[in-house]
Amino acid sequence: MISVTDLPSVVYHASLEPAPLRATLAAWRTTWPASGVLALLPEAELAHLAVLQTLCRELSLPLVGGVFPALLVNAEFATQGVWLLRLNQAPPAGLIADINHNDPTERIGAAIMPYLSDQRITLFLMFDSLTPNIGSLLDELYLMLADRVRYVGVNAGSETFQPMPCLFDQDRLLQNGLLWVLLPADHGTILEHGYQAPESMLTATATEGNRIISIDWRPAFEVYQELMLAQYGIVLTPENFYQYAVHFPFGILRANDEIVVRIPVALEADGSLFCVGEIPANTVLTLLQAPQVHSRHTVDLLTRGLTAINGPMTGRNLLTFYCAGRRLHLGESARAELVDLHEKTGVGCLAGALSLGEIGNSHEWGYPLFHNATLVCSAWNPE
Repeated sequence: MISVTDLPSVVYHASLEPAPLRATLAAWRTTWPASGVLALLPEAELAHLAVLQTLCRELSLPLVGGVFPALLVNAEFATQGVWLLRLNQAPPAGLIADINHNDPTERIGAAIMPYLSDQRITLFLMFDSLTPNIGSLLDELYLMLADRVRYVGVNAGSETFQPMPCLFDQDRLLQNGLLWVLLPADHGTILEHGYQAPESMLTATATEGNRIISIDWRPAFEVYQELMLAQYGIVLTPENFYQYAVHFPFGILRANDEIVVRIPVALEADGSLFCVGEIPANTVLTLLQAPQVHSRHTVDLLTRGLTAINGPMTGRNLLTFYCAGRRLHLGESARAELVDLHEKTGVGCLAGALSLGEIGNSHEWGYPLFHNATLVCSAWNPE
């Protein structure tokens, strides 16, 4: 007979073959009859998601999850397989389709509010990465919920930024939506990026959702070109834009001196810059030099923060989301950063995915912010 101690709460399957998946899921369902599953799937395996959904329906096992460019398997990036993360008690969770249809904040609130009480809880949000107004939605959610929840989340989807279904439960697979999950408050989460801001400041004088149309009243790409040449000696053209943009993102400067990163991922025909994440009009910007990201300092901050919230992490499971843009910039150093994180935290298992934008609090139980280029780390507690 399999004992409870032989059933880890976080399991990676290198393929979606039915038999091994069924063995894991059936053992969980038998031992924890009220359990639920969070699944992380790489986009290369999207065609096989139906296998997992069918098994969960057959076992009456609640399933939620997302599709990402790749998975994190300890310190490696994998484009095959699936992560299964168990919660012994299936949490309140749901999918909201067509997120910007009607009043999105009211729809999210109507879904979540019945489950809230005086006890604080973690609100885990998973958006389709092509949602253009995530920052505004977070602002409106905070006006409704304030600090009754800890806000944590990521964006799912394709690294190509082409539309694709990327959010699912045991019955549905959808795009242009939101997955929400209410987790116990002890899923302590830390978010860090390690960028430092230079002194020069700009203003995004015209924006539209994720697009910067003008900076200081001039076409955005024209100003971006001048900054790259003046600050870093790089002659930027439409042809080499994709080669350089990920290495030189914008930083949004907030009143508390916190930097929120926005990575340009597309140059539009009109000279506007399409970024991962919303840029409000009249936002104060600075140009960040990604080579100055201090990986060791970032990992130190993550390790200290996780320990302060959760206690020693040795031997535990760590759910980690790593920004796809950060990996593009750091290249092989991204893997070294994960190795360093694994070693310094001492965790037994580092499970997660490449994300396309991240959500975290400005401070513990504070205001939710939408970020790029970060690592989001959370102790995974199945209880």
